Amino acid sequence: MLKSIITPDHKHAEISRVLREAILAGIYRGGSRMPSESQLVKRFGASRPTVARALRTLETEGLVHRRAGSGTYATEGTNARRTATRTLALLIPDLRNTEIFQNIAGEIATMARVAGFGFVWGGSSEPRLETDVSVPHGESLCQQFIESRVDGVFFAPYELMEGRAEASRRMAQMLHNAGIPVVLLDRDFLPFPRRSGFDLASVDNVAGGHMLGEHLIKLGCRSLCFLHPPHSAPSVAGRIAGIRAAMEDYSLPWSPHLVLEGNAGDPAFIERLLRSERDAFFAANDHTAALLLQGLLKRQIDVPRQIRVVGFDDVGFATLVSPALTTIHQPCREIAVCAFQAMVERLNDPTLPARHITVAPRLVVRDSCGAYL
Repeated sequence: MLKSIITPDHKHAEISRVLREAILAGIYRGGSRMPSESQLVKRFGASRPTVARALRTLETEGLVHRRAGSGTYATEGTNARRTATRTLALLIPDLRNTEIFQNIAGEIATMARVAGFGFVWGGSSEPRLETDVSVPHGESLCQQFIESRVDGVFFAPYELMEGRAEASRRMAQMLHNAGIPVVLLDRDFLPFPRRSGFDLASVDNVAGGHMLGEHLIKLGCRSLCFLHPPHSAPSVAGRIAGIRAAMEDYSLPWSPHLVLEGNAGDPAFIERLLRSERDAFFAANDHTAALLLQGLLKRQIDVPRQIRVVGFDDVGFATLVSPALTTIHQPCREIAVCAFQAMVERLNDPTLPARHITVAPRLVVRDSCGAYL
């Protein structure tokens, strides 16, 4: 989706500029139909005459042509950036076991194909879920990308392993030193709230944490506990910051002791959680929340009557566990669109400053939080 913040006096020029860049970048290939005037009116918040003026400008430049009764089309041969000769690559450790990244990767691959880019899934030109998630394999893929001269790499830094930050930094730097743009997906490799010098597209983790925290507080919770597995990604720290802000907004005491690290599948960790005497558990992700629900069920703890549980991600099994999981929906398509546009813009202008593009989260209320009691 193309978005822009523009002043009323220059809307037509800004609309034509954004569309021009998209055409030249190959997002709209020669012969493909452009968005309709009504779609552009809605997208840019402009009047129909303003949109029509922008399209006339592009027509004068020879970038588009009108077909009576059919619409506006990109002119053949206008993809001056020659995106068909460009190749983008994907580097996502443990893609096989991560539903969120599978969805994001699929969307990016589709957009790359439509825009005329070649696309490499890890070490293959065919859609493939990597089975080797080791750091040496990741470094080997980076070397392959450098030797084959790919034009850009989408990279989800490592998590849930010791030394993840340094390994991810080293790989990103390998690619950068070879002149290959890198767009990070979901998270940085530096500790929150620090940022590296790479573009990043993600959900707004702080807003998502605040949203869930506030939801639980409004349901009457006064003693919240956040749990996460060891070596969690920096995005998890953003969620903690959000829940902390929510508690402070409602004058509830915050303490680092409210954050517990451990394996939710470990019975000893479940016992530790129960001894904390909290009235709600906020899990770092849906997988952790599902393990927690399973452990509580074995101990005949009634969720949500005795304890409330929420997760983060809204993966497919969130509706299959019992009770169904209240969570934050990860807007995978929107994240993919932002990441892909960031890559195209980076390829067209390597001097752009590093950006963190966040997408608004959405609260999904189900049974596990007790909202329907």
